[in-house]
Amino acid sequence: MKPSLDFSGKVALVTGGGKGVGLGITRRFLAAGAEVMICGRSEPDSLPEVGGRRAAFTACDVRDFEQVEACVAATVDRFGRLDVLVNNAGGAPFAEAATASPRFSEAIVRLNLIAPLNFCQVANRQMQQQESGGSIINIASVSTIRPSPGTAAYGAAKAGLVNLGTSLAVEWAPKVRVNSVIAGLVRTEQAHLHYGDEAGIAAVGATIPLGRMAVPEDIGDACLFLASPMASYISGASIAVHGGGEKPAFLDAANSQAPQ
Repeated sequence: MKPSLDFSGKVALVTGGGKGVGLGITRRFLAAGAEVMICGRSEPDSLPEVGGRRAAFTACDVRDFEQVEACVAATVDRFGRLDVLVNNAGGAPFAEAATASPRFSEAIVRLNLIAPLNFCQVANRQMQQQESGGSIINIASVSTIRPSPGTAAYGAAKAGLVNLGTSLAVEWAPKVRVNSVIAGLVRTEQAHLHYGDEAGIAAVGATIPLGRMAVPEDIGDACLFLASPMASYISGASIAVHGGGEKPAFLDAANSQAPQ
């Protein structure tokens, strides 16, 4: 059988799948033929749609375990199965580590590490019952692999999420594969809040070796691959989707005449 990115007959659940990076992931799975359930605390103004195929929505605060259970149950009740879970919901506002309150830090870790763990557990329960098993993909961040000043708790939580994936991949094999996507800087509909106007966005993009920030669909493409038969022997891995990363600062600071 040839490997395929055709997800016809498959069901994907994308947390936070109605906006930002999650929207790009949702669109990619819809385009590949999957049935897609998205969840969030509130329903988006319009549900993602590709080629006349529309995602379904169920309300869920991913920090609440009972709502997580209800979300997975609603997905299975509607579509009969769950083949792919993408833990995308997360994030953090800027806060200096020296002054962040314990309550704030705990909330960030709960959203970006504990909530995905809970979703993994509930999804695994369903996937283990299916002959074809399933695939879980956790969306991490470049904050996992570099300093994260201003979002220290977030970076630590995302690093924990990647490590979590390596452990779950061992515990839940061979039925369920677990992998991580380490997302770089992504241009979403809220990019201006972080990077400024078009000139600022372009300037940030110019610092990336591939010359631009990612778009949400770039992250979606990586998820499609990891969930597909093409990645059937990939589990416990992390794939960096960051355009080549960041140029080391010392290369611009050094005054050596050696070629860079």
